[in-house]
Amino acid sequence: MSEHSGHPVSDAAPINRRELLGRVAMAATTLVVSQTLPAFGATREEAPAAAAGPSPCVLTAPLEEGPFFVDEKLNRSDIRSDPVSGAIAPGVPLEIAFNVARASGATCAPLTGAYLDVWHCDAGGVYSDESEGGPRTRFLRGYQVTDGNGAARFTTIYPGWYPGRTVHIHFKLRLPAGASSRYEFTSQFFFDEALTAAVHAAGPYSGRGRRDTFNTDDRVFLGLPVAQRSALTLATTKADGGYRGAITLTVAVA
Repeated sequence: MSEHSGHPVSDAAPINRRELLGRVAMAATTLVVSQTLPAFGATREEAPAAAAGPSPCVLTAPLEEGPFFVDEKLNRSDIRSDPVSGAIAPGVPLEIAFNVARASGATCAPLTGAYLDVWHCDAGGVYSDESEGGPRTRFLRGYQVTDGNGAARFTTIYPGWYPGRTVHIHFKLRLPAGASSRYEFTSQFFFDEALTAAVHAAGPYSGRGRRDTFNTDDRVFLGLPVAQRSALTLATTKADGGYRGAITLTVAVA
């Protein structure tokens, strides 16, 4: 299967070369990719460390949709089950928080009332509602509407893999207007390779064998601007027998 500023430095507080390089690296950060998630019960120590927010706002990079998006109209935060059979997709639990912002000039504000769809393959590398997963299945698909803070949260499983692609999750943002969407944005996010290796070493993932594509050679990941590759790589922490992480999504909506 395949798919297509710096601040002036006081004379009284000189900085060394390492500190200067650290400031430059921070200034180059393009997107927040991890934040605390108190609604999932995380403590300050458990939650991903928050990165400094971008100034001005930097837009999230769009990426291809792929052939497996289906508008199932499944309004649910827990997307693990198939709504027809009730079967739960097996795998390591993963909680994802999206923080959706609208860019306006040099500032960002929460984008409320937006439809955010998430979909991905199961532990065996199969998508629902297509030939291999079965055309009547709906597992690992669903949407949420962003709240007053621009947030949307999902409970799912850590994705598996399939030939030709690194491990990833798709998402699509839509602002509806009547029967059609007046704004649509699609992208994907990725995972740390060391974490994926650890997760996939155990069942139900381990039966798939060795992956053939990694972040370092995935055509979609490599198509990202270098500065945004880390921004679209989910920063995670352990939680409740699985993992949690957050992604900030910043878009320009007219």
